[in-house]
Amino acid sequence: MLYSILLVEDEKKIADTIKAGLSEHDYDVTIAYNGLDGKKLFLDNAYDLIILDINLPFINGYELCKLIREQDERVPIILLTALNFTDNKIEGFELGADDYITKPFEFRELVARIMALLRRSDMRTEQEEEKMLQIADLEMNLDSKEVRRGDKKITLTAKEFQLLEYLLKNKEKVVSRADIAKNVWEIDFDTQTNVIDVYVNFLRKKLDKGFEPKLIHTQVGMGYILKVEED
Repeated sequence: MLYSILLVEDEKKIADTIKAGLSEHDYDVTIAYNGLDGKKLFLDNAYDLIILDINLPFINGYELCKLIREQDERVPIILLTALNFTDNKIEGFELGADDYITKPFEFRELVARIMALLRRSDMRTEQEEEKMLQIADLEMNLDSKEVRRGDKKITLTAKEFQLLEYLLKNKEKVVSRADIAKNVWEIDFDTQTNVIDVYVNFLRKKLDKGFEPKLIHTQVGMGYILKVEED
């Protein structure tokens, strides 16, 4: 994956050297040589990580860090500066910076810090994505326990919610009644009971009746599958 980095550094030689080095590590680096241009680039584009010098013309790094964090709570920010006092570091962290590297620095340390922040950002994104399950216009929020189909809120019982969550996490896969019994009811499948079929029908009435496309499908002799039926 090619990560994009915004580097805001007014010393051209340093900025160009950093860009050349990061490009060799397959990072796509855009340079702004002052805070005003850095602000415009940030507002007009999406970046995976931002590196800011503090002593910048027009808008200093602290102000730009604060502005960026107000607009985007997730993008990692590294402050890169010759200011090596504890108070400077604390101010940067309080304004939303994720890391602080003082000049002069070893380039391999900068690369290591970037890699660590991008890994953390990717993990956080994955965790946030897992809180929202979706297929077609059906959405389930695992935090708020809210289910919607289109603009309609769907009210489910606790067990219906668990069943739908399992189907969504296994969307486009056939799940057997035994799979559902084990993962939703946490019991061994009893061939004499039709409780699973009953609950699947409950979901169909709430999620598919009156909606298109139909999402819950029976695979005869195999189980059920949650998918968008192709024409």
